[in-house]
Amino acid sequence: MRDTEIKTNKKELAYFMRRLYKRGLTTTSGGNISLRISDDRILITPSQTDKGRMKSTDIGVLNINGEIIHSQLKLSMETGLHLAIYKARPDINAIVHAHPPFATSFAAAHQDINTNLLSESRAILGTPLLSSYALMGSYELSQIVAETSKKTNVILMANHGIVAVGVTLLEAFDRIEVLENCAKVNAITKIIGQAQPLDPEQVIVIDKLIRL
Repeated sequence: MRDTEIKTNKKELAYFMRRLYKRGLTTTSGGNISLRISDDRILITPSQTDKGRMKSTDIGVLNINGEIIHSQLKLSMETGLHLAIYKARPDINAIVHAHPPFATSFAAAHQDINTNLLSESRAILGTPLLSSYALMGSYELSQIVAETSKKTNVILMANHGIVAVGVTLLEAFDRIEVLENCAKVNAITKIIGQAQPLDPEQVIVIDKLIRL
């Protein structure tokens, strides 16, 4: 890949991190994003950096084995998590880890988010899964989440946050945003009562539509 292409990808990665922060989907110090730009090259956001002011020059480059090729700053503490997911999911190229408050509340409560309340959520998210707790930044966490990612594109990390994967950065980001909206609807309908999710036949139709 040419240097100009790498620079463009770094700009896009930094843009989506700033956007994630400005949308209130993560905190200043929390969350991380990565992009696989070739079979053996990964771009990833750094650790301990103001997410709202992320620049393309802050983005690190490493290979699939975790060897740093270039980085001016310390890489994200969840770098191992990203690499483990890429190894488990050769079909995806982007990972977004964030702490959207409503969705993360469900993860903290160890409760599922019912995506069948909204047709858009069902279409974009499918069925998110809850992964068991492990210490942030740990090898154990990376293995648990990577294994869960084989079954879903959206993972609620118990007592931690959310991971969404996609073929593109936009797809992964969209899944975080749609999940947060769906989590809000779940919470509000619990207050209102008598939520009316899609029936099984309607879910089947949506799932078939997405596979076309």
